[in-house]
Amino acid sequence: MPEGLGATATASALGEVADRVRANLAVFERREATASQASRRAGVCLTLFAHRGRAHVLLIKRAPRGRNAGQWALPGGRLDDGETPVAAALRELAEETGVLADPGEVAGLLDDFVTDSGFVITPVVVIPREPVTFTRDRREVHSLHPIPLRRLTDPDIPRWRTDGDGRPLLQLPLRRGMVVHAPTGALLWQFREVALLGRPTRVADLAQPAFTRA
Repeated sequence: MPEGLGATATASALGEVADRVRANLAVFERREATASQASRRAGVCLTLFAHRGRAHVLLIKRAPRGRNAGQWALPGGRLDDGETPVAAALRELAEETGVLADPGEVAGLLDDFVTDSGFVITPVVVIPREPVTFTRDRREVHSLHPIPLRRLTDPDIPRWRTDGDGRPLLQLPLRRGMVVHAPTGALLWQFREVALLGRPTRVADLAQPAFTRA
């Protein structure tokens, strides 16, 4: 996505999709990580917006240097001292993509996901009220990618494999050259199942490929 590209409509233009997402999340009983798991925490944003007249969710590709270099991800990062997961997710969304959103634009939360590296990720679903204009932080974000919700709900999503221990390994082939794995893939999969389709699906048992464990 080019620098400064704006959405073509406000969040209200998402209409039935936004209403359905809010309604599904309102009745979803999310699972939080236990206190013993929550030593390292992060918040990420699943940002729903209108682009070229259709509903999309934002995915980023990490910069080629630093943590998770070159990986597909959701905007987000570690909590600062005293910060809540929601506050951290919204702060990181603004810092990494230039999208300003407030807590009133949070539609709901999905399950905490505990990574193999010991992070607890809280996924925050955000529907900005105003048209969004993206300006990436070049130090942390290589590129920005709007993913159509229609693609996320296609019947060929996801592909299932197993890892060496027989655990389910999810692959989301969203575009040519874009195959997303857990943890980001797990969060997108639960977003699809719970927020978009209203199916109470858990993803805590999904395996991570070795390259995502940095």
